[in-house]
Amino acid sequence: MKKIFLVAAAIILTLSGCVKDELYKGPSSIDKVVFSPEAPTSILDVTVTATVSGLQAIRSATLKYNGTSVPMTASGKNFTATIPAMPDGTDVEFTVTVVNEADFTTTSDKYTYKVGDPATDWTKLKLNEVYGAGADAEKFFELYNMGEYPIKLTGVTIHKDEGLCWTGIDGEEVPAKGFFAIVGGKGTTPRGFSSGFSAKKSVRIDVYNPKGELVDFFQRGDKDDSGNWGASITNYSGSWSRVPDGTGNWKRTDTFTPGEANSTTAVDDDYVKN
Repeated sequence: MKKIFLVAAAIILTLSGCVKDELYKGPSSIDKVVFSPEAPTSILDVTVTATVSGLQAIRSATLKYNGTSVPMTASGKNFTATIPAMPDGTDVEFTVTVVNEADFTTTSDKYTYKVGDPATDWTKLKLNEVYGAGADAEKFFELYNMGEYPIKLTGVTIHKDEGLCWTGIDGEEVPAKGFFAIVGGKGTTPRGFSSGFSAKKSVRIDVYNPKGELVDFFQRGDKDDSGNWGASITNYSGSWSRVPDGTGNWKRTDTFTPGEANSTTAVDDDYVKN
């Protein structure tokens, strides 16, 4: 009788152990997902952290956003990955997926955010360099962004001698602390300016924001006695540049640098209005 009891007990313990092992094999739980910052701008990465629990160890954790997948780094029960900075206005959707050692997959709810920069500070947009001595296809106006965020040029206009010669379109922007060159006069290039530009005539170049407000200007010489721009003045073969970029007065620079930092080797020009 005692032997029968011991055998029965052994069978029960074996079965209960099997049941216990089976209970361990189940999906993990994603208890919490947080991301920071919750209202990112175009210059900020977003850190995503997921807290995971369960009886099985996690084999892999993956962050999936806007068609891209990146592995997450483990630190205890937390798994972290980064969504890189996105352009202003981008809608981002992401999920977290974990796979445990029992091959169970768990995916979180979908999370979303929209990248949003602050309102454009138009005082940061500067007309930075102009060049009118070369062939029409080489002439250019250059814009510079003194700010920390890209400036979209959609609707920005440039007037030469009080006549419209260029309008910014969607997709054109000046990067933060960066440059944007508008190369080609008289329509010689697809996104150049429509007017001519001579280095030996009086000229006024104005930049306006999309509201029609004057942002910055370059002026060399004055109108003639008839009230027109284009009066003959001393020719110059270099460019006129703000030295230093964005904040300095207009000066003559022998080296012209479309889309790059201005030369610091410069001299004053008595014809230029600062």
